[in-house]
Amino acid sequence: MTVVQDGGGDLRIAVGITTVMRLRLDEQLGHLRILTTPDDPQLAISAISAAAEAIFGWRPTLDRLVLESASVELARELMNHGLALMAGADFVLLPELIMQRRDNWLVNAKRPPLPQLHVMTDGKRHPRRSPKPVGKVYARFIPWLAEVISFRVANVDGDLHLLHRWMNDPRVDAFWNEAGDLEKHRRYLSGILADPHMLPLIGCFDDEPFGYFELYWAKENRIAPFYDADDYDRGWHVVVGEDAYRGRRYISAWLPSLMHYMFLDDCRTQRIVGEPAAAHAQQLRNLEVSGFAKIKNFDFPHKRATLVMLLRERFFGDRLWLPAATSPATTS
Repeated sequence: MTVVQDGGGDLRIAVGITTVMRLRLDEQLGHLRILTTPDDPQLAISAISAAAEAIFGWRPTLDRLVLESASVELARELMNHGLALMAGADFVLLPELIMQRRDNWLVNAKRPPLPQLHVMTDGKRHPRRSPKPVGKVYARFIPWLAEVISFRVANVDGDLHLLHRWMNDPRVDAFWNEAGDLEKHRRYLSGILADPHMLPLIGCFDDEPFGYFELYWAKENRIAPFYDADDYDRGWHVVVGEDAYRGRRYISAWLPSLMHYMFLDDCRTQRIVGEPAAAHAQQLRNLEVSGFAKIKNFDFPHKRATLVMLLRERFFGDRLWLPAATSPATTS
């Protein structure tokens, strides 16, 4: 875990209790000067990336940072990783590049996207999907909560009773219609885990489970006939099971973090879609605030739904991972 501490413009980046880099921010000029740097260029890249994430979060109006005193080797590595670029004579860091760095948030960031090979499933042509991960897949420090949000892959042995309780909550059942006994939910979760186009996740704040999420590839999903689905479009369903984690304060953390995970998981994902019930006015308002556009209403066999869509370019270009100004503390 990388920690960034702000001492009035002097930044200390630490891994655990060990300081790995010091930098100085000139906020008026938007310049970030390197004061000390580790010998390991990969550690230096991680430290600069964490510092930039923190600064752009603390100062939402700052649209770039000019990095000073970077060695030729470090500058080359930053550009090779796609985290920085030359703008005239300046070497600059941009928030939309920093937030696409997989290493800061994905647990298995070194796993590359699967090479593309199209296959057929139930008459639908789509890319072959990667084997499902296990365990924790994503973690991000949320400054305005001072908590870490994480997502891990659900499993029958550890999460069945949790899912069973949540699905039988009347507030959840009103939209999911999946209330039932334990065996029904065992079959349900086992089926999702066995389906190559679905990924069930448990969301946690500081390791406290609060919600269940189902991610799906749109091309193989029931939503595909209702719009022109691209090969790597992704969608999602959500259950917030714990009352303590309802409300805008927490939605502003888990919703953009979930979108962030989906965009990072495969760089070919350019759109995220959803199909909430057209009558679910509160959820639609939350999605609009979070950058989703309402495309149209349509009829599933089981409900009238609204097709919503979030573009990758908008998410990163408009900094939708950070819906509110934050206080000076961040961890990557």
